[in-house]
Amino acid sequence: MPNDATSPYATYLSHLEKGELAYQFSPAANCAVFFPRLLCPYSGSDRLEWRVSKGRGTVYATTVVHPAEGQPYNVALIDCDEGFRLMSRVEDIAPTDVKIGMRVKFRVHKPGGEEAPIPVFTPEAA
Repeated sequence: MPNDATSPYATYLSHLEKGELAYQFSPAANCAVFFPRLLCPYSGSDRLEWRVSKGRGTVYATTVVHPAEGQPYNVALIDCDEGFRLMSRVEDIAPTDVKIGMRVKFRVHKPGGEEAPIPVFTPEAA
């Protein structure tokens, strides 16, 4: 586990490398904090605890992007069960089939090369 001298983003990436979706929790505000940061945006406190999400969530919003080259893909806002929202995409399903309210589960996408891993989601089995 990274030490206190490690940046919040580096800590977040180290969790992704291990297949975990980490987020911070602010005891002062009693709520989840995401994207990783040094100070709580709600209370201003520098006391932020790292927690690991169970990786389940709900699609809050979605759109389909049609690039000039390549296949269409979706961009979605995911409300994680722990109380934070992140922008991602839902894979293993046609972009137009991603629906608001759909339950999803987390997995790590590793693009390869020097690119950092990113969190993506897949439909949760019924």
